[in-house]
Amino acid sequence: MSLFTGAGVAIVTPMNADGSVNYEKLAELLEFQIANETDAIIICGTTGESATLSEEEHSEVIRFCIKTVNHRIPVIAGTGSNCTETAVKLSKEAEEAGADGLLVVTPYYNKATQSGLIAHFTKVAGSVKIPIILYNVPSRTGCNILPATAAKLFKEVDNIVGIKEASGNLSQVAELAALTEGRMDIYSGNDDQIVPIMSLGGKGVISVLSNVAPKVAHDIPTLFLNGDVKKACELQLKSIELIKALFVEVNPIPVKHALNLMGFEVGPLRGPLSPMEPKNLEVLKNAMKNYGLI
Repeated sequence: MSLFTGAGVAIVTPMNADGSVNYEKLAELLEFQIANETDAIIICGTTGESATLSEEEHSEVIRFCIKTVNHRIPVIAGTGSNCTETAVKLSKEAEEAGADGLLVVTPYYNKATQSGLIAHFTKVAGSVKIPIILYNVPSRTGCNILPATAAKLFKEVDNIVGIKEASGNLSQVAELAALTEGRMDIYSGNDDQIVPIMSLGGKGVISVLSNVAPKVAHDIPTLFLNGDVKKACELQLKSIELIKALFVEVNPIPVKHALNLMGFEVGPLRGPLSPMEPKNLEVLKNAMKNYGLI
């Protein structure tokens, strides 16, 4: 039930000046990604400002993405919530809309024990038949999926097939890979750790970088999988300054500014996210100039 290898873009949700979703621009972004060999679209994730989309908008954005992509590459819908029933509802709607898979983040704010996480993910997975990628990002959620927990879910729930690992803890990734004997699909959730995680058996990355440099984000894991580790490492290291700049403020503030600087006109952010501080915007501009994006 593997969903993809390579780079899946955690795509932004473009907005109009009045704050509504700009579907025409979203279609343009999707075509840009597909033309530049992105391996999957992850819609309504953190980078897509899912936290400030209404449930109606959330489902409509997913439906629009699936229709626009039209089976050319996999579409993976972000359907996690800190409420189990909401996650179930969003997951069922995404499956009905034709999503190829789901990305389900750990419950945030209220958090959960490890046994609570097992119950939460098991119930969400049991509500659908399509594959699920767990999303572990403790810096945002305050809740870490321990390797033993992820391994138990992988072994006991048929359609839990992978994990987006954004803990930043390579030792944790190594332990998980060992516990699952390399069979669980592990994706780097941090663009600066694509090569390190793939060296532990990872399948690729769910990427913010891919919004602005999709071909490079695709090439790093593809080169690695094809055996050209040296070239993959070179591209990884060449991208570090830009990756760092894309996180100089909380994601997706910098990447939306970056796309606007590139002429994509993806619009404003929804509150509480705010425009970049001038000094940080200069950092981003310099990194983009050095990378040849502007």
